[in-house]
Amino acid sequence: MTLILGLDPGLGTTGWGLIRAEGNRLSHVANGQLKTDSKESLPRRLSHLAAQLDALIADRAPDTAAVEEVFVNKNPQSTLKLGQARGVVLLCAARGGMDVGEYAARLVKKAVVGTGAAEKAQVHAMIQRLLPGAQIAGADAADALAVAITHAHHVASHRSGLV
Repeated sequence: MTLILGLDPGLGTTGWGLIRAEGNRLSHVANGQLKTDSKESLPRRLSHLAAQLDALIADRAPDTAAVEEVFVNKNPQSTLKLGQARGVVLLCAARGGMDVGEYAARLVKKAVVGTGAAEKAQVHAMIQRLLPGAQIAGADAADALAVAITHAHHVASHRSGLV
């Protein structure tokens, strides 16, 4: 059994999702959102994100983590802030002793829905189907669960020699 922590980084809201992988069987453990106050300075927001993530990792003790890669926004400032939040997420996961898989959004969509051009609504519908009964805390948490599922599939493919 492996506990996989999926993370969808964001400065305002970072989604997280924890799944259990037992062979090819996946089950939902928990999910949620880590939030920062937009009125705070960037360094304080990043510090608060790190503290929340460190606490989550200490509490849940995942075996491995998976993080969505940064996509480039039209607004360069937004992209930079997202990149800084992603850096905090990667740091916290590595500091927590986990190997970290990184996945492009198109790969996550393809792994969960079957096409890299899937809409967000299609991804979220598949999450509900793949993890029946899961109460999802919002779009960021759903995205994080999708990243965790992608990582589970990727690890299973490597174990079976398919990749």
